[in-house]
Amino acid sequence: MPRPLRIASVNVNGIRAAARNGMHAWLETAGVDVLTLQEVRATAADVAAVLPGWFFVNDEALAKGRSGVAIATREPVDAFRTDLVGGPDLQPKGRWIEADVVTEGETVTVVSAYVPTGQDGTPKQAEKYAFLDAMEERMPQLAADGRLALITGDLNVGHRELDIRNWKGNVKKAGFLPRERAYFDRFLGPAGSSVTGVDGSVGPGLGWVDVGRRFHGDVDGPYSWWSSRGKAFDTDTGWRIDYHLATSTLAERVTDYRIVRAPSWDTRWSDHAPVVVDYTVGL
Repeated sequence: MPRPLRIASVNVNGIRAAARNGMHAWLETAGVDVLTLQEVRATAADVAAVLPGWFFVNDEALAKGRSGVAIATREPVDAFRTDLVGGPDLQPKGRWIEADVVTEGETVTVVSAYVPTGQDGTPKQAEKYAFLDAMEERMPQLAADGRLALITGDLNVGHRELDIRNWKGNVKKAGFLPRERAYFDRFLGPAGSSVTGVDGSVGPGLGWVDVGRRFHGDVDGPYSWWSSRGKAFDTDTGWRIDYHLATSTLAERVTDYRIVRAPSWDTRWSDHAPVVVDYTVGL
């Protein structure tokens, strides 16, 4: 019988700190089947200590206490991979992990991704473009033959003006640069069509679906990250940079989508809010 598969994604900004600050209280009532984590900043032993009773796969960063991604599940995953392939500027360690989750006889490939933040005009931005290039190459492979696949995580790009409250003040900054946004134009453009990006570049559409935007329509946000400066959280001056990007076949299975925004600044356990989506499996 079909059943909902609840997949939550969150940049925890350090899983040990998140646990100390209240992550467990949320997780105990969230009913999550698959939890994808970014910026874990911890070893496998640390993750196991924070998530007793869960199975998980992870990829640690080369530098201790930096980045790191993981996928935690209620049942063991069928297989997992961390090999995102790209050019010499690509540094995917601790930023990309894929897991094949088998539920009700169906396999859903789930990715936890943490795209580099970047900084315009520096080598950090070259690393970010290299990562987005590698994603663009990998996404058609994940979607081949109508597979059910999902890329979740902190992708560090606001795709549209609707995705950043203060977009006018960020048009020349990493996270909202036209070239960055053009990748998402192609990711989400009709499969096989010629897509002209916001930066004027032209490339093939990949046919993936931004689940949050499809679910909410053309509204501001809802946002998933807020700067620590000023009163950004209190005034909801945020960014929507945490995504569920689904293949078209999986996107048709969405029954619910929500961003779990904390009720107040002092009750947050991360500077990002969890993005929680229900997918129907076992059709």
